[in-house]
Amino acid sequence: MCLAIPGKVIEIRGSRALLEFGGTRREVSIELMPDIGVGEYGIVHAGFVLERLNEEDAGEMLAALEKMEALDALDG
Repeated sequence: MCLAIPGKVIEIRGSRALLEFGGTRREVSIELMPDIGVGEYGIVHAGFVLERLNEEDAGEMLAALEKMEALDALDG
């Protein structure tokens, strides 16, 4: 099963960005969404931002993932 996770863009570094996922930070590619900006939310799958989200939708998805304890897997 594949899971896409919403994250908040913290910093842009060329074609890569630092995103925060419920307290965990990861660097991912923004090549598929080059116009995403700092402070915005994106859905990440397989190391790529695939889609932009508004803050409300991102919060709802993160809350659901926390209930499933799916975010714990990112800490590893």
